[in-house]
Amino acid sequence: MKRLRLRAGWLIVIPFLLWSTPSAVVVFVGVVFVACGLVVRGWSAGTIRKDEELATSGPYSFTRNPLYVGSFLIGMGVAIAGGQWIWPLAFLSFYGAVYPSAMLAEAQRLSQLFPHHYAVYARAVPGFIPRLTPYRSSEVAAGPAGFRWSQFRRNREWEASLGALAVFGLLAAKVVWL
Repeated sequence: MKRLRLRAGWLIVIPFLLWSTPSAVVVFVGVVFVACGLVVRGWSAGTIRKDEELATSGPYSFTRNPLYVGSFLIGMGVAIAGGQWIWPLAFLSFYGAVYPSAMLAEAQRLSQLFPHHYAVYARAVPGFIPRLTPYRSSEVAAGPAGFRWSQFRRNREWEASLGALAVFGLLAAKVVWL
């Protein structure tokens, strides 16, 4: 499923870049969404230690799927920057078709890896829409909290920033030259 998400996303980039009609305003709005998404994804990637411990601190204290929240913000930002209503609609359709099953599969995997702790955590922390206050539990050990650049690099999150920079560079060029 992960391969499908990544490949399908890249397959639409070429038609998107060809048929988008960006303006300075929609590119700016898109950049705001994407910047927020990159911060959320980066914070998440620098906090999580996949399969080693249950992440419940940092962004994971607000939502169980901050990486997917960040991906949503990035995708919506790029779609908005396309300058036509069809792009956000297409993105919402794609996201709605692909990501809920990815979140469910991840929840099942974490339930197997951390059966008791994940059940407690999942009852208190929403799957997608973030809580207003961070989750704290004496029952679930949060593990070593905090962002680590080494973890961020290990999770290769910098690639999302490069991809966003490339797309927005091309959209900005369309605004200026077309």
